[in-house]
Amino acid sequence: MNKSLVPMGIIALSMLGSCSSSEIEDNIIEKPSVEIKDGMLTPEVLEAFGRIQEIAVSPDGTQIAFTLAYESIEENKSNAEIYIMNADGSDMTRLTKTASSENNLCWYGGDNPRIAYINKDSNSGKPQVFSMAPGGDEVVQITSLENGVECFKISPDEKHIIVASPIKPWEKDSTLFSGLDKTSGRLVNDLMYKHWDEWVEEIPHPFLGEFNGKSADNFVDIMEGELFECPMRPFGGAESFAFSPDGKQLVYVSRKLTGMDYAFSTDSNLYLYDIAAKSTKNLTPDNPGYDTDPVFSPDGSQLAWLSMATAKYESDKKRLMVMDMKSGAVRDLTDEWKYWPEEITWSPDGKEIYFAGYYEGTEPIFKINVASKGITQLAEGMWDYNSVRVLADGTIYAMRHNMLQPNDVIAVNKDGKISQITEINKDILDQLAEVKVEKHTVKTTDGKDMTAWVILPANFDPNKQYPGILYCQGGPQQAVSQFWSYRWNFRIMAANGYVVIAPNRRGVPGFGEEWNRQISGDYMGQNMKDYLAATDYLGALPYVDKSRIGAIGASYGGFSVYKLAGIHEGRFAALIAHAGIFNVEAQYLETEEMFFADFDLGGPYWDKSNAIAQATYAGSPHKFVDKWTAPILVTVGELDYRILASQGMMAFNAAKMRGLDAEMLVFPDENHWVLQPQNAILWQRVFFNFLDKYLKPSHTSAVSKAETPAADSAK
Repeated sequence: MNKSLVPMGIIALSMLGSCSSSEIEDNIIEKPSVEIKDGMLTPEVLEAFGRIQEIAVSPDGTQIAFTLAYESIEENKSNAEIYIMNADGSDMTRLTKTASSENNLCWYGGDNPRIAYINKDSNSGKPQVFSMAPGGDEVVQITSLENGVECFKISPDEKHIIVASPIKPWEKDSTLFSGLDKTSGRLVNDLMYKHWDEWVEEIPHPFLGEFNGKSADNFVDIMEGELFECPMRPFGGAESFAFSPDGKQLVYVSRKLTGMDYAFSTDSNLYLYDIAAKSTKNLTPDNPGYDTDPVFSPDGSQLAWLSMATAKYESDKKRLMVMDMKSGAVRDLTDEWKYWPEEITWSPDGKEIYFAGYYEGTEPIFKINVASKGITQLAEGMWDYNSVRVLADGTIYAMRHNMLQPNDVIAVNKDGKISQITEINKDILDQLAEVKVEKHTVKTTDGKDMTAWVILPANFDPNKQYPGILYCQGGPQQAVSQFWSYRWNFRIMAANGYVVIAPNRRGVPGFGEEWNRQISGDYMGQNMKDYLAATDYLGALPYVDKSRIGAIGASYGGFSVYKLAGIHEGRFAALIAHAGIFNVEAQYLETEEMFFADFDLGGPYWDKSNAIAQATYAGSPHKFVDKWTAPILVTVGELDYRILASQGMMAFNAAKMRGLDAEMLVFPDENHWVLQPQNAILWQRVFFNFLDKYLKPSHTSAVSKAETPAADSAK
């Protein structure tokens, strides 16, 4: 499933605590105290940032509820609490104080407003839906489902609630497993037996319940007997559900496939469920790609959603589609726009749709006129915006971040003026040494203009020379925008004395469909030349020592590092790859979402008549190890089922067999990311120790031009 749907900060804070109830106060994670010396951003300081994860604006627009998470290094976990503030940011108040995270905020109740949310039941330990008054009192538990709740939505008439709750997709064969209650064996007879970081032993299903404002009961599985996911793993949530404004209908998203069919398809559909008739209709049967994120217009006459047209292509252009619910007619509102939206919300009058979308290296806010399809950019600058909410008076609330600071809440008035509502991390940011981000244009080998971000070190002196880092993006079709990451964090790289270049190479969104799609079937080609062009550009900057440049990246970025290791011709003095593909033939068979490998690699390696596939496999990084010359650090998580840890282990082994300096950091309890606080700090320490060893002579920071023999050649 398309990874760009999920903000990195949310991914990194998906872990929940261990107990619930607003009265429980033991082992509660509070805002950590942190000591900052000489303005230095360290791994410990990075972990101390407060992280706004989601916002929910009250129906009358006067208050904003949001979740704010902090991490405890000592307890090795994170915790999110609910806060509330006036719409101008005043009177910020903490509403919960629990040992487990709250999420999925939802206002309801009309003139007597309440906030619904998910937390863990203190008795069963299962996540359930709770609600409370805006003052944090009158807490009630709404659901008590045996298997808990993963996400939910309340109908506009507040008579129903839809929840996702896990079910068993199959039962063990009673004969084979008779008397073997302690066996750990799994009998597998089809694909998709594991997904992302878990063995598929349960799947989410949509349960519709009757709701009276304080409790819900009489839940019905509206997909009973259908052993398909809803929402879809691994990232689907409450955005997979949309109630009609009158509360009589529900649209949900599901990819109604299993096994091999599921593994080789992106064909999700929107299903319309009539609550009274208990009937279901497929609204998008003819589209072979993803259909997601349904949203009804305020009067219920239209349904908007995001759609991809190409089968098996998880990073296809996202189209903003609108269906007339009476006639069934469908229009593509963005067919004449080369960019695409990431999330959508209707204006209160139903005449416009607002969204955030990747655009030339950033993620601004846009609105589109539903009738004319005219698009207006509303919020811009060197920021990424998300979680867009629009009020009746035209005021927009959203979150924004960039490469230098994490999420805060902002408001945009009808005249386009932007006001920052929160400054959650001002106390930390004010103590850090200044870091600058610049937008550069790099000429590619085929004559194109490539946007690249250059991040300059703290206390930058243009008369000195610094070591450089080429950042290789994952995805592969994931935007190199103004993102803030808690692992691939450019500010901490700059704080450690590195000049970083982050190029928007071929295969990233925000520069049109042709630029984005070029990479599919050409992993070994133009995007690698783009990386080398960016490296040469970096090395030519007068303040960069081109003899001390490293390349780093994760996932597709890790693959890129392995590939560059065999073709860089001496450009790199050190390499770091996390969760990267090393042996492309093995990846085709090892990964779980087979559609991704089948489409992007061009097909199976045994199809000798497929020229695209054969070119892909011929260029696999493992076939170029004989040309590896640079020291390399490999990091992997053993719970990573997208790109198995064995890929990194093969790369490490190959480097050692070649006689190269190599290190490997293995996390048995991490997946494709590094989520646990202590693991995250260890990763950062190993990361910089390795880079400093090879890119900083005697582990010094920037040296003057007069002190380095490479100064003249770098001009």
